[in-house]
This record gives sequence, C-alpha cells and structure tokens, in this order.
Amino acid sequence: MARATSRRSVLGAAIAAAAGAGALSTSTAVPAVAASDPTDVPDAPVRTTRTVDNRFWTSYTDWRCGAAEGTRAAPGQRPGVVIDRAVGVLDHTDPHTGRTERYEYATWTSPEHRSAVPATEVVASWNAHTPAGTWIQVELGGTYSDGTRTPWYVMGRWAAGDGDIRRTSVDDQTDGRSSIWTDTFSVNDAASGLRLAAYRLRLTLYRRPGTRPTPTVWRLGAMASDVPDRFTVPASEPGPARELAVPRYSQNIHIGRYPEYDNGGEAWCSPTSSQMIVEYWGRKPTADDLAWVNPAFDDPQVCHAARQTYDYQYQGCGNWPFNAAYAATYPGMNAVVTRLASLTDLERLIRVGIPAITSQSFRKEELTGAGYGTAGHLMTVIGFTPDGDVIANDPASDHNEAVRRVYRRREWENIWLRTKRYNASGRVVSGTGGICYLFWPERPTPAQRKALAAFNIH
Repeated sequence: MARATSRRSVLGAAIAAAAGAGALSTSTAVPAVAASDPTDVPDAPVRTTRTVDNRFWTSYTDWRCGAAEGTRAAPGQRPGVVIDRAVGVLDHTDPHTGRTERYEYATWTSPEHRSAVPATEVVASWNAHTPAGTWIQVELGGTYSDGTRTPWYVMGRWAAGDGDIRRTSVDDQTDGRSSIWTDTFSVNDAASGLRLAAYRLRLTLYRRPGTRPTPTVWRLGAMASDVPDRFTVPASEPGPARELAVPRYSQNIHIGRYPEYDNGGEAWCSPTSSQMIVEYWGRKPTADDLAWVNPAFDDPQVCHAARQTYDYQYQGCGNWPFNAAYAATYPGMNAVVTRLASLTDLERLIRVGIPAITSQSFRKEELTGAGYGTAGHLMTVIGFTPDGDVIANDPASDHNEAVRRVYRRREWENIWLRTKRYNASGRVVSGTGGICYLFWPERPTPAQRKALAAFNIH
C-alpha cells in the first residue's frame, strides 16, 4: 500500500514509502523533470574508483582503542563493550509511551575513521545484547570535506524488545548541510561537492540505576558511500550458477495481522526477508518468543520479526539497522548494512553460501514476472541460474510456495543498482544504489570469511 507522505523522501537522500508490494526502503531523491524514454538514457560509464567504505569495530583491541567514559572492553569469544560504572543519570521520557524512567549510563566513542570514500550517505549498524531494563543509543559525528564538523546525530535508540523503551529513529535532525532520514545520514546537496570525509560513532549504554545488567555491544560500524547518479548501470557477465536452500515466507499471508506494526503484512517485506535468512542459518525464535502471537496464524515467526524490527517513529518495519540488529539477537549471528557495486559482488557471496537481502524500486513493466511495481521493496537473493538470472525469494507473493522467483539478470541488476528512475507518472525519483543486508554466523567458513573480507567486513 502506498503511504501518503514518505518520511524520508526529500532532496539529498530518502527512504520511499512502499507502493504495490508495500515495502520500505532507502533511496536518493532528485528534483522532478519531464519524462523521457528511459531506454534513451545511455549506460553509466564504468567507474573504477571505490564507491563504498565499510568500517566495523568488533575486536577487543578495537574496544580498547575507543574513548571510554564508564565503559570497558569485555574480552571473550565475542569481545564487546559494557558498562563498568555509571557516569551520569538520565530521566528519559519515551515519546511513544509518555513514560518517564530514570536510567544511568556510560559511553564509548570510536576513534575517528577517515573514509576511503568521501561520502554523500552513511548508514550505521550494530549488533548488541540488551537485557531487560537496558537499551542503547548510537550517534554519528563527522567532519566535512571543508574541515567543518557536523553535530552529533542520533542514528537510533534501540533495544531488542519493547518492554522498556520503544526502539526509534529520531526525526528533524539537520544542520542545513546534512540531515538524518530515519536511518541514513545524507549530505543535503551532493551536487555541491560537499562530502563527509571522516566520522566517529558514539555509543551510550543505559540501564536502570543500581542494577547489574548491562548492554553488550560486540559490533558497531557504518557503511559510507558515494554512488554516482545513474539511470542505468553497465551489464555484468554471469558467473557460476548456484542456489541456496533458503526458507520461503510470504508477507502477503499476513495482511491484516497486527496492523499496529506498519499496517500488517502488506508492508512486511523487510522483516519477512530477514526471517528467511535467520532461519537459513539455523536460528529460530523460541516458543516463549512467539507466545504473544495468535496460534491460529501460520508462520508466527514473521509476526515476531515485524514486531522486533518496528521503528516507532518511522512507523514501519523497514529500518535497515534495526533489521540487522534483530538478526544479531540470535545466538552467534552477525549482521551489517552495506552496499555492493555489482551483481558480480553478489555472486561472490552466493558462491560461498551467503544470501543477501536487497532493496530495489521499479515500475511493473521493468521487472518481468513480478506482477507489481513499487517505490521500495526488499527481496532475498538466494542464487543465480546457469544463464545468470537472479533467483530471489520475493515475499510479495500470495503464498509461501510462490515466493521463489527467477528474474531476468539485466532487469534486476538495473533496478537494484541505479540511483535514479522514472516512476509511473513519468517523474524522476530515486533508486536504491545497491544497498543490502548481510547476515552470517560467528564462525564462517574460510571461504565465507575471505568473501566478506573483500568488502572489508570482518
């Protein structure tokens, strides 16, 4: 279902509300111009420069290198950062419940990371454990290419459950040069040449005063990108065929269920896709986790995923880092938000057994066999045919058996990687530029570790 007004769709970068399949996704908006035949637009030139920079803090050394105020690095199989002592107290009024609760807190601030890609957009992601009575806030502060600094921007307030705070993005953050659109930092006018050259991330860990439980964050980082504006992308050559055995779940069978979470299943493409890959890696919610779901509903784990990814400010389940953080609540799981540059990159991951959740937008006629058009929709890419076509688990299907689709390589490649497109009204709007979520286990195979390392994901 289309949303009347997109919360992220403004000049610079945006997440468009869903149409057709009803999903939510990030994109880059541009001024409207008169329509022309998109086939007349030449392919974008091949760029050899990097367009994406990933940096994630995960090791014991990483956590010891940051600036700690009341936190400490916790060693172990999965090193993390935890509260050692409180450095302050906050009376926090949750804007979504109206409740005011007192919390004590401590902070950890990363070293400054100078991005290899001076960026127009940055998306943070994190993996954490938040016991009852605890939550975290993630902020980004950066340095522009002209040497001036951004304010500290809130990238998310998050807890695994919803019994304490309501996980939320924060609206109306801007300094006039950059803005936060739900989960994405964006330079307001990319054509000006202004870029984000470097950034730091700041964690604030909260717990109820005088209690011992602490949040533990074992992964924190961001994807910085400067993807060129383009209506089309160069065609890639097909690689080896492979298909992964990923469970198939339809979002459409959940239409009308739990409408308090983004109007029910019609807008659940992101959590439905996330749940498919969580289960591909052998993880599932427990019976206790699912006890709140109506037992008459099929696939209650999809309802659970929607509730656990819901952003109470955005009023949707499509917040990218919230989906990654949800996947990482399962034992031994890692998850990040990133961008890939080509289908060749995606084939490399599929070849070693790592599926991906991708975001794309298109008119009905631009993706043969989809049967719908959308301003933003998430699918799970599970493989490639011998001809190089894309095998996707598309949750915008009427039942689970219909979820597996094969989409033409050239069509799918373009709708995923472009940054500009013509909508059904002939106006120029945004594309998603190759964004995706990647989930993988704590102990990947050597081949999986090598494939991820190629994208500086460790």
